[in-house]
Amino acid sequence: MEALLSSPRALFSVTPTACWPASARRRRRVASPVKAAAAAAAEPAGEEKKPATGGAAAAAGDGQAAAPAPKKILKKKPVYSMKKGQIVRVDKEKYLNSINYLSVGHPPFFKGLDYIYEDRGEVLDIRIFETGEYALIAWVGIPTPPAWLPTYMLIKSDKLDYERI
Repeated sequence: MEALLSSPRALFSVTPTACWPASARRRRRVASPVKAAAAAAAEPAGEEKKPATGGAAAAAGDGQAAAPAPKKILKKKPVYSMKKGQIVRVDKEKYLNSINYLSVGHPPFFKGLDYIYEDRGEVLDIRIFETGEYALIAWVGIPTPPAWLPTYMLIKSDKLDYERI
């Protein structure tokens, strides 16, 4: 008991850094594993590099033609039916017969949505989903959140300032 009281170091013989894992104590810069994996993929282990010689002589001597370099596959940009910033209205007949209207559960002849047929809406974004091409529409001057609507039910407007119906 006297040994414990005489020296506080006897209680704490382990240094604070000893309890930390070795990986946390020393931080070294290591080569990127991505670069190492790319280099390994480019050079298969079983093959050796062959020195480049004359084109026709090398092809005739090996009996094999040189393989062309692999081509990059580029994704095609999707072609949209309208542009961002386009002014649109919603076709009333198409919207009332769509699953979008039926899923909301409004009663027949609901008047609360008349602004989407009459007021101008602006296309904020266009995306192609599994079910088709949709546009994110925000209505100018109407304090409502934007809505995703299928582009087939939108009517494009040539002018920025058209009259209400």
